[in-house]
Amino acid sequence: MVAKPKMAKPNIVTSRLVACRAVQLVADQGFNSDHALTEAGISKLSDKRDTSFASSISLGTLRWFHQLQALLAMLLDKPLQRKNRDLHFLLLTALFQLSKTDIARHGVVSETVNTVNVLNKKWAKGLVNGVLRNYLRQADELQRELRKSPVAETSHPQWLLNLLQTAWPQQWRNITQENNKQAPMSLRVNELRMSRDEYLDILSAANISASCSDIVTSGITLESPCSIEMLPGFDAGLVSVQDIAPQLAANFLDLQNAQRVLDACAAPGGKTAHIMEASTGKLTLTALELDPHRLQRITHTMQRLGHHVEVIEGDACNPESWWKGEKYDRILLDAPCSGSGVIRRHPDIKLLRRASDIDQLARQQLKLLQALWPLLNSGGKLLYATCSILPQENENIVHSFLSAEGTAKELDIDVHYGQSRQHGIQILPGEHKMDGFFYACLQKN
Repeated sequence: MVAKPKMAKPNIVTSRLVACRAVQLVADQGFNSDHALTEAGISKLSDKRDTSFASSISLGTLRWFHQLQALLAMLLDKPLQRKNRDLHFLLLTALFQLSKTDIARHGVVSETVNTVNVLNKKWAKGLVNGVLRNYLRQADELQRELRKSPVAETSHPQWLLNLLQTAWPQQWRNITQENNKQAPMSLRVNELRMSRDEYLDILSAANISASCSDIVTSGITLESPCSIEMLPGFDAGLVSVQDIAPQLAANFLDLQNAQRVLDACAAPGGKTAHIMEASTGKLTLTALELDPHRLQRITHTMQRLGHHVEVIEGDACNPESWWKGEKYDRILLDAPCSGSGVIRRHPDIKLLRRASDIDQLARQQLKLLQALWPLLNSGGKLLYATCSILPQENENIVHSFLSAEGTAKELDIDVHYGQSRQHGIQILPGEHKMDGFFYACLQKN
């Protein structure tokens, strides 16, 4: 049973309205959760408790969306009309609060009913009140019904369950459980500026509880998430927010002084920055990104941390448009992927992705590998990475590439964690508190 998160009492009506609108924008219009919250008006909430509440409720509802949909279907005599979709999502957010949080039940019911007034649908107050009170009366029976459907029980779409069950027949249930947990907040200490132990002392002085990663020397995981404004030295570049799994990339690249390194598909720049920090800055690093808006994020990150990196706009699939002809000793390809390994951090993935996306992404991933390989020096290494746990995007891509490329060989990644696969290693969500991540290291003959 997932522990119910504790939430501060918000400015009820406004924040609840923002939350349900955000969920609707994700489900009906395909917005990602951040964009949805912005469009729903979260910036208009003046109290930080309100913004935190709206964000928590919207993300929680998205996390449990498929289960909540099943619940609501059982509680309604017939689906609400299209013109009343706002009521549908208001009810979903209320059911999330009743079933997955410790918010007072009477408060959830009364304030959700009050929100109906804001929607100018006073006629629906009785309907909303009745649905929510029926849930409270029938909660145990409804939960038993949910367990009859894997989609409802796990709150994962059927297409994703099919892929997980095929790829991970022994682990798929645990994967879905981890996906439905709130991800921990992990940090990467800028080791050019101070040691991890020194920063832990700074956190302790600020009454922020944290523990060291047993995987990387730069990694810290907070006992409870906090805003970046609360992190000592964040603006000064002492620390960055980054999961432990992507912090492995700099280690696996086997960085040496004076190397030329390319970080392809580099945004938002976390791994770019870590390469500089892990190498003590004694190499030439280029960060490549196609999206100009995401490119700005890399630049801002480098400025905050004080790193000197060449940041260029370009398509990694078409090097001729930006590459000047000098080869690289190391290439990091963190390829665009389904994000199936970071669902606990981005629950909207379960609504936004489709089964058809996987084959399309796989074609792009292989194309990226093939396009970047000629840019690598003989003896150089390319690290292929994704935040996916699907073999179609990971080991299968590496296998296809190696089968066709005679100058490439795979190097073993010898570590005590992760799942060793036919090619590369697979980290599953929650392992050593990490996100799901895949790595494979290739060397050029």
